[in-house]
Amino acid sequence: MSQQPIIQDTDPAEASAKAVTLIESLPWLRRFRDQVIVVKYGGNAMVSEELQDAFAADIAYLRHVGVKPVVVHGGGPQISSMLDRLSIPSEFRGGYRVTSTEAINVVRMVLTGQVNPQLVGRINAHGPHATGLSGEDAGLFGGRRRGVVIEGIEHDLGNVGDVVTVDPQPVLDQLAAGRIPVVSSIAPDLDNPGHSLNVNADAAAAALAVALGAVKLVVLTDVPGLYADWPNRDSLVSHLSTTELRALMPSLESGMIPKMQACLDAVEGGVETAAIIDGRVPHSVLVEIFTTKGIGTEVVVG
Repeated sequence: MSQQPIIQDTDPAEASAKAVTLIESLPWLRRFRDQVIVVKYGGNAMVSEELQDAFAADIAYLRHVGVKPVVVHGGGPQISSMLDRLSIPSEFRGGYRVTSTEAINVVRMVLTGQVNPQLVGRINAHGPHATGLSGEDAGLFGGRRRGVVIEGIEHDLGNVGDVVTVDPQPVLDQLAAGRIPVVSSIAPDLDNPGHSLNVNADAAAAALAVALGAVKLVVLTDVPGLYADWPNRDSLVSHLSTTELRALMPSLESGMIPKMQACLDAVEGGVETAAIIDGRVPHSVLVEIFTTKGIGTEVVVG
């Protein structure tokens, strides 16, 4: 029996473009191999099925090419949905969710019992590497309650806190075993044993990146990056120093402040670079890490 010829349907120009992209990634593959990169996951990327799958593939890819990714996640949309379903009131003050005793139980359940295992499962569809952790596990995070000052007046936020201590050993143990740690942003209350605090995932990711000696922090957002003069869309900043960022902070829109503060804290704490990127763009994590121009806004010390 004669064999039928195989018809090549590959577009040479398209194949060449893919090769160029792969070659462009080579110096970054060398640069980040065996290095820790912390990625804060949230926003639109967390609620779109397509973007969830793309993010999971990105994280698995990092692991397979020798990078050591660590994911820190929140779960704002899922928490709001569950609170509404249970008819538990939810309000925000100064950009923070006021978290009652009733609400913190829901926050803990959603973050550790819903969002975390779902994300672990999506990553593990590409290989059995991801493992779930909570900030409460093995003393990973320690938190203290915080309030918020609005127009000069201090407001109580309930069970909301800052990460004030980090023991990176639980994460280091997982990395040493070749796993991808996926960490939910909840912390034990150091001043009230047995109780939990809802902590900002951006700040938690920055604190963990510093403690791990990470080479890079990547924060997913719902905008293309930092605008120097919002809402002027021509004022998108691609690169800035910590000095320049400090000067801009007082003028930033309130929702952007925690993300840029996380980048500032990370870089000033020893992380080489921090970036905020648009999580609405599929595979934005890979574009940021493995291309020369990157995506979004990068912060460096200076």
